[in-house]
Amino acid sequence: MVPVEIRNPVNGFAGLRVLTLESRRAQEMAKLIGNYGGEAIVAPSMREVPLESNTEAQAFARTLVAGGFDMVIFLTGVGTRALTRVVETTYPIEEFVAALRKVAVVARGPKPLAVLKELGVPVTLAAPEPNTWREILRALDENADSFPLQGRRVAVQEYGISNPELMAALAQRGAQVTSVPVYEWGLPHDVGPLRAAAFAIAHGEIDVVLFTSAMQVNNLLQVASELKIKEDVLRAFSRILVASIGPVTSLRLHEYGVAVDMEPTHPKMGYLVGEAAAKSAELLKQKRAIGQ
Repeated sequence: MVPVEIRNPVNGFAGLRVLTLESRRAQEMAKLIGNYGGEAIVAPSMREVPLESNTEAQAFARTLVAGGFDMVIFLTGVGTRALTRVVETTYPIEEFVAALRKVAVVARGPKPLAVLKELGVPVTLAAPEPNTWREILRALDENADSFPLQGRRVAVQEYGISNPELMAALAQRGAQVTSVPVYEWGLPHDVGPLRAAAFAIAHGEIDVVLFTSAMQVNNLLQVASELKIKEDVLRAFSRILVASIGPVTSLRLHEYGVAVDMEPTHPKMGYLVGEAAAKSAELLKQKRAIGQ
């Protein structure tokens, strides 16, 4: 059960429509929201995926070890670690590192750079701040004489959500691009509730969203993208109270341009629901006044 950290629930939400994207603890979250007077809307957003089912990552490892890539681009630190764990189910880590040492290795920013350093993998090129995919392209363009893309076989490690803009830009420069999606959490088997939640956000039918992990952000926006309403969802957040459980989740929201309205004093679900309920009326009033 999710501990109710704030006692004596009050009707702080006062009938507001509150979306929770929890999966394993969906019913506990719904009960908490109800205890604080909210109308709980439950849309499970995640499913744990066994490492051995990461078939794309396994295929990448086989091709890399066989000398089938010229360059590997690592976009995230958590994805680099997850990819390493997947590869270790098939190859010794030393063989993986040895294969990476034979190709050009590009890191998007300090997080994948740190993981690669731990592994003992030399990084050929690191993207400068603010460490977006655009900086990767700029760094590659500026070093085109040393690292040409024309005809090169390039693998791109992704985590959580795809980056079609980067893939297209690399292909336009002549690269043969292979996406390597790595995931420890996938979409639920039944994405119907998550799709319905995306439409509800886009249509102004949600007042509060409670985010308790960065992957919830990824999966919600992945589904919205597939439904071709991602931009509508992102715009709709300007009139919705966005509550994040902590800095990691808030960072992911900021990466998508979503302003976080509040974090709880402690990164626990009970505090998140209770403090969001207590602040919801005033924060929504302020936010919607600005948006008028």
